[in-house]
Amino acid sequence: MIRLAKRIAAASTRTAGRKDGAARRMAGALLVGGMLALAPLAQTAQAAGTGAQTAYPIVLVHGMLGFDTIAGIDYWYGIPGELRAQGAKVFVAEVAATNSSEVRGEQLLKQVKDVLALTGASKVNLIGHSHGGPTARYVSGVAPQLVASVTTVGSPHKGSKVADLLGNTLPEGSLSRAVVASAVNAFSSLIGILSGNNTPQSGLGALNSLNTAGSAKFNAKFPDGVPTTACGNGAELVNGVRYFSWSGTQPLTNVFDASDYPLSLLSVVHGEPNDGLASACSSHLGTYLGSYRQNHLDEVNQMLGLRDLFSVSPVTLYVNQAAKLKQLGL
Repeated sequence: MIRLAKRIAAASTRTAGRKDGAARRMAGALLVGGMLALAPLAQTAQAAGTGAQTAYPIVLVHGMLGFDTIAGIDYWYGIPGELRAQGAKVFVAEVAATNSSEVRGEQLLKQVKDVLALTGASKVNLIGHSHGGPTARYVSGVAPQLVASVTTVGSPHKGSKVADLLGNTLPEGSLSRAVVASAVNAFSSLIGILSGNNTPQSGLGALNSLNTAGSAKFNAKFPDGVPTTACGNGAELVNGVRYFSWSGTQPLTNVFDASDYPLSLLSVVHGEPNDGLASACSSHLGTYLGSYRQNHLDEVNQMLGLRDLFSVSPVTLYVNQAAKLKQLGL
């Protein structure tokens, strides 16, 4: 476009009279048009980055009652897009909205193998939110050769006191427990239908995985990265897999976010810093990267990006973690 404008401009200098001025005006218009046409390309090149371009694909693993996308709304609100804009290959897993860590883990393992077959990569970086953390740990436990790293966000690795409360309120074998379990299963199935994910659901399976007793049993089978102290760091590198974690500790972060209020009520159950559903100490796995002014849904940039305006963006945390993995050659 610009070279064409220059040729027209050169030709115009050989014309006479009023044609000379008209040709020059045309050349100028073409030059401006060419610059405007190239401007979006320049902006795109500038916006696209490589800061999150990890060596291995990133697989995001949702938590309990999670999904990939429903009605155009992502569970990981704005996160996959920004990671991709910064050079990462990102895949969003679709596992059961509610089920045990082992069942969800087997579903994830199959999808990890699909990602490896599709990309030609030898490993993946798993990032799990909430119950997605133990789900990812199952895969790294049974197939460490397929996993470069596991990062968990707000995952109750040592159990959630909210799950303990539910279990105590709904005694084993009681009618109330059966009714609530049926309702949760129905809601989970609805999530599956709306998101196009037809997988078996089990609210009781999820509850028994996320309470303190169930988490202890799971940790005995899959101890990699789990701290041996109450609120310390675990081993970062185990069986060739690196482990990281972070969490939120502020249940009420935005008065316009309706989800903040039930999370704030649930937060009193913990008796220690928490995000509403998981305590910060229970969220520790491998190297703990920090606690942030976020609640359990803020950790995946929900609802719809509403958050504490004075805290770091949840999206930024994921991009920063991808950059860290890149620096480690992962």
